[in-house]
Amino acid sequence: MRTYHCFWLLLWAGQPHQSFLTPLSRRTSGFPEKEKVLVLSGNSRQDLHRSKRSWMWNQFFLLEEYTGTDYQYVGKLHSDQDKGDGSLKYILSGDGAGDLFIINENTGDIQATKRLDREEKPVYILRAQAVNRRTGRPVEPESEFIIKIHDINDNEPMFTKDIYNASIPEMSDVGTFVVQVTATDADDPTYGNSAKVVYSILQGQPYFSVESETGIIKTALLNMDRENREQYQVVIQAKDMGGQMGGLSGTTTVNITLTDVNDNPPRFPQSTYQFRAPESTPPDSPVGRIKANDADVDENAEIEYSITEGDGYDMFGITTDKDTQEGIITVKKALDFENKNLYILKVEATNTHVDPRFLYLGPFKDSATVRIQVEDVDEPPVFSRPAYIMEVKEDVPINSVIGTVTAQDPDATKNPVKYSVDRHTDMDRVFNINSGNGSIFTSKPLDRETLLWHNITVIAAEINNPKQSSRVPVFIKVLDVNDNAPEFAMFYETFVCENAKAEQLIQTLSAVDKDDSYSGHQFSFSLAPETAGSSNFTLQDNRDNTAGIFTRKNRYNRHEMSTYFLPVVISDNEYPIQSSTETVTIRVCACDHRGKMLSCNAEALIHPTGLSTGALIAILLCIIILLVTVVLFAALRRQRKKEPLIISKEDIRDNIVSYNDEGGGEEDTQAFDIGTLRNPEAIDDNKLRRDIVPETLFMPRRTATARDNTDVRDFINQRLKENDTDPTAPPYDSLATYAYEGNGSVAESLSSLESVTTDGDQDYDYLSDWGPRFKKLADMYGAMDSDKDS
Repeated sequence: MRTYHCFWLLLWAGQPHQSFLTPLSRRTSGFPEKEKVLVLSGNSRQDLHRSKRSWMWNQFFLLEEYTGTDYQYVGKLHSDQDKGDGSLKYILSGDGAGDLFIINENTGDIQATKRLDREEKPVYILRAQAVNRRTGRPVEPESEFIIKIHDINDNEPMFTKDIYNASIPEMSDVGTFVVQVTATDADDPTYGNSAKVVYSILQGQPYFSVESETGIIKTALLNMDRENREQYQVVIQAKDMGGQMGGLSGTTTVNITLTDVNDNPPRFPQSTYQFRAPESTPPDSPVGRIKANDADVDENAEIEYSITEGDGYDMFGITTDKDTQEGIITVKKALDFENKNLYILKVEATNTHVDPRFLYLGPFKDSATVRIQVEDVDEPPVFSRPAYIMEVKEDVPINSVIGTVTAQDPDATKNPVKYSVDRHTDMDRVFNINSGNGSIFTSKPLDRETLLWHNITVIAAEINNPKQSSRVPVFIKVLDVNDNAPEFAMFYETFVCENAKAEQLIQTLSAVDKDDSYSGHQFSFSLAPETAGSSNFTLQDNRDNTAGIFTRKNRYNRHEMSTYFLPVVISDNEYPIQSSTETVTIRVCACDHRGKMLSCNAEALIHPTGLSTGALIAILLCIIILLVTVVLFAALRRQRKKEPLIISKEDIRDNIVSYNDEGGGEEDTQAFDIGTLRNPEAIDDNKLRRDIVPETLFMPRRTATARDNTDVRDFINQRLKENDTDPTAPPYDSLATYAYEGNGSVAESLSSLESVTTDGDQDYDYLSDWGPRFKKLADMYGAMDSDKDS
């Protein structure tokens, strides 16, 4: 006989709470059928029959947000194998097991150790099992059960935004949609009314309303005017529990702005405006500003100004300043106080963007009267024309009047005017003007061929107030007269072949004329009368301002006549007739049978200048031989051995340099700057001797500075002593001219040959220390000392 076991699940509730038992549809198989299980629920018991299962579990409900001090009791697990002797142990696993939920392993009591929040986790799934405490083997299969957290109303509704911003056009109809607010409640919407939210308006009535279920805010008042009030702050409340007493609530703020519509026409603050404008105001200059006020904003407040009527309709204009929406009245034409000093205008201001919905409010425009008073000012003279054009012939005599300019003072005083020419426009002073009547006359001869147009400026100034002046351009055109004779278009130099035949064309001539001809130039060509009959050439006028030169005879000889000069007379047909004589140079040349020029030089046949090929080769060979000789001579000079400076003892001589320039003594102050001798620092001691190259360079010795009152004799003696005892000095004497020795000089000779020391006093042993280049000199002077000693 097999024994079957089953758990008893007991859900215990405390005194103030009610316990719940709910059957589960899930079953576990593998157990005998028709097993009797006792389920305790509160104080009642119920016998349940089950088929093929040893477990039947209930779904536990546990209230959230438990506030008691003890652990919250959840329920009890019991197995029919539990005899109460402690041999079984209950084990709990799953969500929160051991931490959030604990079980008494002996009794099977389940408790919650912490405060639970359904919004964090609404359901916990756990697994239970009964095992033998001694062997550790399960006596029942592991099964699942659920602990469902029962919701309480512990969360207030929360809006998705803390602050809502919305806008609607002003003057909107009642019921116009504004914005929709939304609040959410974290409580369980399936259990009770904890999550059922109802909206209401706390602030913002009677202007706005809110739908309780949807949170849609609408307008509730007709014709809300932005110009009266633009901003509205509405407070909306969301309350759970369907809005019943005790429900939790949350609020949000909705900022509603009324946007502008064009419901206000422009209005001038005054009906009449007055301005003053000096008559000297230039065109397009502003006279004044007017502004019509419009309570609307942005494009609804844009205004267009216009002048609708008035006697100054064509004298003034008005434009709109887009930044300030002001009307700027400007001058269109020049004002004249003497002609009219008062203008009355009617100005109209109109909205550019009109909303047809509000046309019933009246016309969206307004008008005002503008009075403009013209003020008199001292104006400069005004010329009768804006510019003058005059014409004058180029042959007019000096001081001839060519035209007159006129200017008047427009003021009522009619001050007299004087005229002058702006010399910056007439630098050559070709023209002048009568300062009293404005007549312009010439002051120098004119030449159209040099300058066709003269553009000058005439100044008219008031005599009483010269600062009031005006200018006018005067354009003077110089008209042409026939004062220039025609001439050749170019310099003609042609040739004729020696073998030319008679009546052969050798050159075509053309002419130009600097003068201007309205009907076109007509030139005539002819030979000069003095050569017409004796010339070797003939001239034919082509009647088209060209002429041809033809040969008169057969054959020409360049040895008899190499060049012919043919005078040609050119005349025009203008009045007065002008003519000139031009010369054509014709050279006689040798030509081939085709008429191509070969040579035009008559001496070429007599004295040919060309060289034959043999002569050129001979000249080239001579040049090459000469160059070879020079190169060989230079090579021999390099290979030649240099002779010693001194061949024998008898060749010892002084190297005396003669300058052939004797000074004038101490009294000769022009020959040399004596200050240089007194100032040794001015002498460049660093210069080396150019006639020898020492092997070792010694540092130059700095000479002590001589006193200002040092005598020149003492200075020279000091320098001689230094040179004699200086080891770096060359071993030969050098005549140095100091430009001090002269006739009657007490210094006598300055040569080191007659210095204070003699040859006998000299020790030439130091020459041996100067190196191999001075070996010959050291041997020579050393031998001389030996001879003297012997």
